[in-house]
Amino acid sequence: MAWFIRFKARSLVAATTRPLRDALDSFHCSQPHLSDFSVGSFPRKWLRSKAMRLNEVDDIQSGSSSSPEIDRRPSVSAFKASSIPLGLEEFSHVNDPAEKLNLFDELKQRFLSFKKHKYLEEFEHFQALKEAQKPKFMVIACADSRVCPSTILGFRPGEAFMIRNVANLVPPLENGPSETNAALEFAVKTLEVENILIIGHSCCGGIQTLMSMRDNGDSSFIKTWVTNGKIAKNRTESAANHLSFDQKCRLCEKESINRSLLNLLTYPWIEERVKKELLFVHGGYYDFLDCTFEKWTLDFKGSSDEERGRILLVKDQQLWC
Repeated sequence: MAWFIRFKARSLVAATTRPLRDALDSFHCSQPHLSDFSVGSFPRKWLRSKAMRLNEVDDIQSGSSSSPEIDRRPSVSAFKASSIPLGLEEFSHVNDPAEKLNLFDELKQRFLSFKKHKYLEEFEHFQALKEAQKPKFMVIACADSRVCPSTILGFRPGEAFMIRNVANLVPPLENGPSETNAALEFAVKTLEVENILIIGHSCCGGIQTLMSMRDNGDSSFIKTWVTNGKIAKNRTESAANHLSFDQKCRLCEKESINRSLLNLLTYPWIEERVKKELLFVHGGYYDFLDCTFEKWTLDFKGSSDEERGRILLVKDQQLWC
């Protein structure tokens, strides 16, 4: 008889809490600006009415002090991807998993679409790539998921050799080996690219980390990496100390691109080719807030680094909007 009473109690608890779970999910899904499930995200009046219902549920459970606490959070397995493109969807609690595609099912469909509409329609182009690659561009871009060079600039497969890192930084030669200068070496020495394009962007989290850093000995991977942009940070703070943090970050996003352009010239095999005009280095800035793109080219003959005898001059500045 005891087991039957426990069974009925569980059923009553589940029936009472299900409308609340659904209401929580419905509220969150209808508020795309909410970034989490925190209590502070919900109106107090709404919460008070729901808290009363929760108290009623707790009263039902109070018959036994050993009763486990109800976990009202949706399980990880209950989340599926929507039909909105990957990276843009708002995850929501799925009552019926059959109504949603699995993430990899969605990727499968995208791949098959690529094969049908790109690969097969441009079959000769892809067959030529089987023999060798001969890209004209080496692109250094941020790892930010909102900044995809192939999407923004329309690079076809085989047109750009790419490396992406946090804050699209190029460390100087004296900082030692890294994935970025290894990719640069292969692109310049082996592939003999004609252009190096460094692409920065608005709202860069790496630059925000750099600008908020203090000399407190923090040695996280991210902070250790972004110290490659320390000169850009110092120049920004000395020139724009009166501006807000967000304004300084925006200036540093562009300043760090220019410092990386100068850092490229610390590699002799890059500087030599730039000097002979066999290689050109460019900066680019993608503002995804209003979808504009700024492009400029380093003027090697007029540039010099004050710390290494070179000051940056640029030419061919363009704004695409």
